[in-house]
Amino acid sequence: MENALTTLIKAPINVVGAGRTDAGVHALQMFAHFDCTLKLDLLKFKYKLNSFLPKDIAVHDIFEVKKDAHARFDAVSRTYLYRISKEKNVFNFDRAYQIKTELDIKKMNEASMILLDYTDFKCFSKSNTDVKTFNCKIVKADWEEKGNELHFTIKADRFLRNMVRAIVGTLISIGSGKMDTQDLHAIIKSKNRSEAGFSVPAHALYLSKIAYPDHLKI
Repeated sequence: MENALTTLIKAPINVVGAGRTDAGVHALQMFAHFDCTLKLDLLKFKYKLNSFLPKDIAVHDIFEVKKDAHARFDAVSRTYLYRISKEKNVFNFDRAYQIKTELDIKKMNEASMILLDYTDFKCFSKSNTDVKTFNCKIVKADWEEKGNELHFTIKADRFLRNMVRAIVGTLISIGSGKMDTQDLHAIIKSKNRSEAGFSVPAHALYLSKIAYPDHLKI
């Protein structure tokens, strides 16, 4: 992205993304900002930029924001989607996590609601992280059946490294009967990663939405 912008604008361009995801995670939506003194025809510039980018990166929109707007720090919420496939599918083997075990979606939804009662999620965070706080405000967490898939959607103001994948792994353990729904209270209170469930593969996780205040856009 930086190389493409630098080539088109003919000046060094630094790009600031809305955040990082684990390696292998997909982004259905991502925002980034860069500073530019040139007056650009944004529609034409979008088409030119896409022609310089690889096939796995597509720019859908470019718009002007206020001078102090920040793609990472001004985000008010992020939403992730995790896809579980209940049967073998050759077209989504690298886009969904196949599980042969029967899962109790009702128990998984009951456990998901418990997440909304807490803010400290150190138990789901990757070790040796450099964050100053493990507090996150989760406002949505639920499962639904979509054909032959189970979809988990979770929305919060911020997420820790590996947090969503660890949460999904723990909820799968509850749905498969390896853990009880009420065990989740003790797991969260322990603040110990080893107490939580396994970390599910990254290839089935999607950053699906990032929200910002309306006043940032010009």
